[in-house]
Amino acid sequence: MLSYIKGLLTEKLGDSVVVEANGVGYQIFVPVSLLSELPGLGEPVKIYTYFNVAESGVSLFGFLNRQDLDMFRKLIGVNGVGPKSAVGILSALRPDELRVAVAAEDVKMISRAPGVGNKTAQRIILDLKDKISSEELIAGLSKESAAGSDRVSSFSGLNEAGREAASALTALGYSGAEAAGAIQKVEIKEGMTAEEVLKAALRHLTFI
Repeated sequence: MLSYIKGLLTEKLGDSVVVEANGVGYQIFVPVSLLSELPGLGEPVKIYTYFNVAESGVSLFGFLNRQDLDMFRKLIGVNGVGPKSAVGILSALRPDELRVAVAAEDVKMISRAPGVGNKTAQRIILDLKDKISSEELIAGLSKESAAGSDRVSSFSGLNEAGREAASALTALGYSGAEAAGAIQKVEIKEGMTAEEVLKAALRHLTFI
């Protein structure tokens, strides 16, 4: 089993890359969104891989971290979603965006992926909603929002769960006003987690 491949990035193709390790060039299929995150040609790279065996042959699928690879594994566990379909979904939605869409039961957002209709999107939500932890959901978005921590000051009237949820919304691309407005529509009860607040706020944003 190949856990990861570490070597020199020698080619960037439309839907895959080639990494040379110990004199062997490995073609690895990746989401289109990952291509912009890769280093330049000739530079070292480490890609976490999934080795797929099918009647048509064997192939490698890869990601830059284990969390995204884990999201891919969850996707291909959904009935009717194969490796290539999963890569297509993760090309249209970053893994963190998909986690949020599943948590918010946002069929419309998941249906943006090529070849994914409403029924497939609903199946993905049904299968994955209990497999994505609040830690995964909040931690992934927190990485993006950390660079823009100055935005959190505008959420000073919210409790900790509300601030985390609002910060996660801005990491997803919503404006501070949109995030604050959605959070204010949520009846935040004592003991609610940031994940619960985020889910409720996203439902308000989904139906705007």
